[in-house]
Amino acid sequence: MSAASTSTPHVDLAVVGAGIIGLATAHRYLADHPGRRVVVLEAEARPALHQTGRNSGVLHSGVYYRPGSAKAKLAVGGRSSMVEFCRRHGIAHEVCGKVIVAVDRTERERLAVLAARAVDNGVEAELIDARRLAEFEPYCAGVEALHIPSTGIADYSAVCGVLIAEIEAAGGELRTSTRVVGITESADSMRIATTTGDLEAARLTNCAGLRCDQVAALAGAASGYRIVPFRGEYYELTPERSYLVNNLIYPVPDPSFPFLGVHLTRMIDGTIHAGPNAVLALAREGYRWSDISGAQLREHLANRGLWRLAQRYWRTGAAEVWRSLNKAAFTRALQRLVPDITVADLVRSPAGVRAQAMDPDGELEDDFAVTTSRRSTHVLNAPSPAATSSLEIAKMIVSGIEA
Repeated sequence: MSAASTSTPHVDLAVVGAGIIGLATAHRYLADHPGRRVVVLEAEARPALHQTGRNSGVLHSGVYYRPGSAKAKLAVGGRSSMVEFCRRHGIAHEVCGKVIVAVDRTERERLAVLAARAVDNGVEAELIDARRLAEFEPYCAGVEALHIPSTGIADYSAVCGVLIAEIEAAGGELRTSTRVVGITESADSMRIATTTGDLEAARLTNCAGLRCDQVAALAGAASGYRIVPFRGEYYELTPERSYLVNNLIYPVPDPSFPFLGVHLTRMIDGTIHAGPNAVLALAREGYRWSDISGAQLREHLANRGLWRLAQRYWRTGAAEVWRSLNKAAFTRALQRLVPDITVADLVRSPAGVRAQAMDPDGELEDDFAVTTSRRSTHVLNAPSPAATSSLEIAKMIVSGIEA
């Protein structure tokens, strides 16, 4: 071994990205392999600033996802694991249940399909009439609803805090303000170039979220996947109107569109969040219309799959943009579920950006997606329910490292 390589720090596992999946992976690896050296590399000054820190805090039950898919399996197991983790560590959470509400006959038919899917996925669910719906949500309008008692809410930022504390207690290291700029894989190690110095790792796991495809490309493991960022914008009900929502109220999703639609969610602090819509972001971290990246614009314009998506969903996409620009239109979407909500009841809340992968065929990836090289693992699609599923995703990743 050369003097240069001897002086380069060496670890057993380098994890890129300190969101909830990256932290859960480092935590799981150290739990399974006490005494090994692990470093988590985070480009931002603090962990969990993007998808993890800006999500709605929902503990998803697993009702929406295609039976047999990774999302379905990992959401069901992950919800139970996350509830147990929160209980064990005294993290704020509540299994409060939710309703998915049909407002007309067409939606009742789609609701019946969801009810059957819940059965296939092993999720407890009950179709209820308007009278029963009013018992759960007195201000909600609907002809029928699917009640999912296992859905809940949790403080995922607090979960990350516990994961970091236990990683560091086990000898792991979190390096913030450290961006990965190069990856070279050899027969026995990964050499990782970062903005704070190089290191070598026996294994690398990429959980970089909005930048995961770029990190994977450095390792030659993107496999044709690319991230298409979608901004989700939220409002919040004013405190004096929070009584309009008890827990979680969701619409029946459009099966042809890969988002759940504008909904109402009680957060763990008691506030009621409304949203999100889904508009194409003009930067990876594009939380506002004014956040524009020239590189991202060029990537969008060159993306033939995105053009095909726009042709297919242009009406839906136009409606999402209109709701983004027009508060009254956003309010009308909410009034389908809770008619008493008015424009004056809503105040802006921080937006999030979903790291949605497009597959090599130019289609939006519907399931979790992971690629591998000889010494690296890359999580290339992990939108909702990834936070719910994070402990089980970590278990899957670590078992794959050892395989």
